[in-house]
Amino acid sequence: MKGRDWLVTEDGQYQTCQSVRPWDLLRENYRFYRFLTEVEDALSNTEDQTSHLPEIRMLVRRLIVNSYWVQSRYLEPSSKTGVSVVLLYDELGFPFTVQTVTFAPGTLSTIHNHGTWGIVAVLKGEEKNTFWQRTPNSEFQDKIERTGELTLFPGDIISLTPDAIHSVEAVGSQPTVTFNIYGETRMQDRFEFDTVSHTAKNF
Repeated sequence: MKGRDWLVTEDGQYQTCQSVRPWDLLRENYRFYRFLTEVEDALSNTEDQTSHLPEIRMLVRRLIVNSYWVQSRYLEPSSKTGVSVVLLYDELGFPFTVQTVTFAPGTLSTIHNHGTWGIVAVLKGEEKNTFWQRTPNSEFQDKIERTGELTLFPGDIISLTPDAIHSVEAVGSQPTVTFNIYGETRMQDRFEFDTVSHTAKNF
């Protein structure tokens, strides 16, 4: 599964990053528990976790290259919401959220940030990301403006800094399936934005 690596920052700008060649990532018996341990080890001795995004992108790509189990752990999208989520690991005190998400074609998310770093790898389908940046003024402190968009395909991996703002839409004719890993969310810094009222609320 070839693909590109991307980084999105709080100013709504995105840039392509160097990607590891898939054949350099091949491992025998590379299992999910090993991936979790390696991500935890990578972040254990640092305050600035976003500096480790290149390493975590590499670990995500290694997992996807070597684990059919991860690629097959998803649900069909909900007929009511258009979205289904499978939590892949849940342990009290474990500082990451690891899940697969399925969007029905045409499903659009809210405009939001994550309040933590995040990495999303597209497994199936196509996902259009629209990016935004804060442009506060004296009247609207939570005003944002669109800065661009990027469509991701299977094999693409996008990483986001905690204050990066985006919305996603499943495009194409088939459901979009993504593998997502996020750091420990600072709930007070996680917002959903309204471009009509120019407001933001925690979610």
